[in-house]
Amino acid sequence: MNTQALTQQWDQLRQKYGVYLRLLETIPESSYHTHVVPGIRTPAEMVVHVSGTIIRDIARGVAQGRIESDESTDGATAAALGSKAALLAFARTCWDQADAAVATIGDAQLNAMVPTPWNMTIPGWVGFSLSNDEFLHHRGQLSVFARLCGAQPPFIWGFAENAPEFRPAR
Repeated sequence: MNTQALTQQWDQLRQKYGVYLRLLETIPESSYHTHVVPGIRTPAEMVVHVSGTIIRDIARGVAQGRIESDESTDGATAAALGSKAALLAFARTCWDQADAAVATIGDAQLNAMVPTPWNMTIPGWVGFSLSNDEFLHHRGQLSVFARLCGAQPPFIWGFAENAPEFRPAR
């Protein structure tokens, strides 16, 4: 992968993230801190994991040459954020931080070996493959959570309905 390919892949993820933000808006406030499915993260914990670890931390880590993330704090972070509004603000801030990091990444960082907190070292470009795979997986979980909470999730490829900054470029 080179920076041109990363730019294209990141643009696709930007649009998917817009759908994700709309999905988060559908989940009722009262359901964010409940175990909608026993044994799986709460929707609030999922927001912290997806937005923090999968999007922000991987992008920053590739840019810095070391992915640093502590998933064991997801529950505490979600509890501290508390409200749906705070969780949505966190998700937006994480995107902005990741997007700023991606803007600094060049071919050297994409091809460098990057240590991770998951007991493996990967080429930087692999971090973005992992990020995309994990993001889609968890977005699917959140869609199920939304349905279980009585909400209708947005169409997963409905990019044109995103907020302007997450719509397809023309």
